[in-house]
Amino acid sequence: MPDQSVQNLPLPPSPPPSRRIEDYALIGDCETAALVGLDGSIDWLCWPRFDSPACFASLLGDTENGRWLIAPSAAEVKVTRRYRPGTLILETEFETATGVVKVIDFMPVRTHTSRLYRIVEGVRGRVEMRLELIMRFDYGISVPWASQLDGEEGMSFVVGPNRVLLRSPVAVRGEDRKTIGSFDVGAGEQYNFELTYGLSYLDAPDAGDAEHDLNDLEQRWRKWSGECVAAAPWSEVVRRSLITLKALTYQQTGGIVAAPTTSLPEWLGGERNWDYRYCWLRDATLSLTALMAAGYYREARAWRAWLVRAVAGDASQIQIMYGIGGERQLDERVVHGLPGFEHSIPVRIGNQASTQLQLDVYGELMDALHQCRKYDLNSDSPEDPQTDEASWRVQLAVLEHLEDVWQEPDEGIWEVRGGRQQFTYSKVMAWVAFDRAIKSVELFGFEGPVDHWRELRDTIHAQVCARGFNPHRNSFVQAYGSDALDASLLLIAQVGFLPASDPRIVGTVAAIEKELVINGFVVRYLTHETADGLPPGEGAFLACSFWLADNLAMQGRLDEARELFERLIAISNDVGLLAEEYDPKACCQLGNFPQAFSHVALIHTALNLVHAAAEKPMPAESRGK
Repeated sequence: MPDQSVQNLPLPPSPPPSRRIEDYALIGDCETAALVGLDGSIDWLCWPRFDSPACFASLLGDTENGRWLIAPSAAEVKVTRRYRPGTLILETEFETATGVVKVIDFMPVRTHTSRLYRIVEGVRGRVEMRLELIMRFDYGISVPWASQLDGEEGMSFVVGPNRVLLRSPVAVRGEDRKTIGSFDVGAGEQYNFELTYGLSYLDAPDAGDAEHDLNDLEQRWRKWSGECVAAAPWSEVVRRSLITLKALTYQQTGGIVAAPTTSLPEWLGGERNWDYRYCWLRDATLSLTALMAAGYYREARAWRAWLVRAVAGDASQIQIMYGIGGERQLDERVVHGLPGFEHSIPVRIGNQASTQLQLDVYGELMDALHQCRKYDLNSDSPEDPQTDEASWRVQLAVLEHLEDVWQEPDEGIWEVRGGRQQFTYSKVMAWVAFDRAIKSVELFGFEGPVDHWRELRDTIHAQVCARGFNPHRNSFVQAYGSDALDASLLLIAQVGFLPASDPRIVGTVAAIEKELVINGFVVRYLTHETADGLPPGEGAFLACSFWLADNLAMQGRLDEARELFERLIAISNDVGLLAEEYDPKACCQLGNFPQAFSHVALIHTALNLVHAAAEKPMPAESRGK
């Protein structure tokens, strides 16, 4: 790879952050999730669903926007933390001058009631602790009515339909619209705190059993994560990414959210701040193949079922993203009461990109369902053959619509807001849609106008090679007639459009290495050159960096691929989590966190490298077959 020290990225300087996105860890109950800071503060929680309004929103503001702190009172504290192996149970150890205390944070997989536990255990000496709970519903805006619980220590918080109960083993009191308390913890002592969500017009939820729920949850997670296929020497890295993917899955529908957060900035102080608490069709193929390759067929089936339900209906109305239940109305608005993470505004709720035309999603949909058939995902359930026939009818409608629109300009994979273009990758994925339809007929016996599809496939292929490839640059380019590069072009070989050894692919990878690799990481495109409708400035896109590693491996450059992969996993935070982007100059993560797309890409690259080392076909090489 070229010497990255000579690369220059003409971007505005990123201000040094006082908070870091990677300071957070994830806990969740497979229907929502919370972010826990190194300081012992839970700063983000949407209840009861991933996409519900947040009741802790200090992540995007300050403490007055809602949080739950349990931490030592001492000013000088040493902090270490970890997940219990194979689980989403977080253990944070605080060491002060007087002793050591451990806080165990977890949310049991939800059955009827959503609970968040914080167990405080004394490890050594005696530590003075403080508790501060600030409930602020509706994204840190609505102050609830607070009252003491009857017959037990704790508080009730009610606003509108929402009720949250705090059950505490120590005395708490209200002060300045906060709930506060203090207590000492000695070695061997334990205090169990519980926060429970319910509806205000129903009976209050009963108290849970922290010890029972902790033991049950640990067994559940260990059993689930123990089924992961081996990926030595990166088995634990892959396992943590799969646990994260599972945690981002809404268990009632099988939908996988892109991230549990909104508006964490892609550039500190910038306005590239988006709501990612939804399900993107674009994530479908890679998520499905990651789950299936790792052995998690039940989750893959649930994701596939969500996918078919979400797109069912008029094919002309297919969206690029949906709600976790398949909802289509994702209207975007700004929350003016939140100042944003590190003053990065606006804070957005909903996502306007849901109304965009992005032609690549048709190819992603067709490819995802093709991969399901390749993995024989329908074989274990008696109702699946009928479901597969139904999904084929949906696919036929999609192809009929795509034939009408594939030549139109669109907003593309990166959801630009500066006007539609003839994006090369969008056309490649239109080719994928018809290619997978042809393969479905050839391999699985479905019926369709296969000769007509072959003509369309050949027409699209010829057009992309003629108009999307710039012979002067010896590279495919971002859009027809453009000189700009785009990291999405790294997927051309993986989807089977051309082999990785084709000189045009080799030239494209070389051009991206030269121009889009900044300090060892890949940016999507140069924001000062692309009219995306936003001010320039964003971090390196981690999934794109993994895609480069895949291409290096496919070209036989295994040492370079492993070097890049190791560089990428090294920027995971202390508990193995990745955001969407990374600032290689300020050395901090950027964007919504944790990001499913980053972890899915990590899984795929790890498996590609494991297969390559064993001299087996890489998954990246078989996707287009």
